[in-house]
Amino acid sequence: MPQFDSAYNTYLYGGLPPHPIANPGIDAIEAVLNPAETECFYYLHDHDKEIHCAKTYEEHLANVERYLK
Repeated sequence: MPQFDSAYNTYLYGGLPPHPIANPGIDAIEAVLNPAETECFYYLHDHDKEIHCAKTYEEHLANVERYLK
C-alpha cells in the first residue's frame, strides 16, 4: 500500500482521522435501529452476491466450503 502523507492515513498516524470517512445511508441506519428477527448468527455472500445464513459456526464453515471455495 502506498504511504500517502495524509491525516487520514492510519498506517502513519495513530488514532481516529480528523473527520468522518464514511456516511451510512438511511437504509443502513434503519437496519441497525430495526433489525430483522432471524435465527441467522453467521452469514456470507457467495460469488453471485447471494446471502447464505447459518445458525451455528459449524454450519457457517460448511457454507464457506460450499460457496466460497
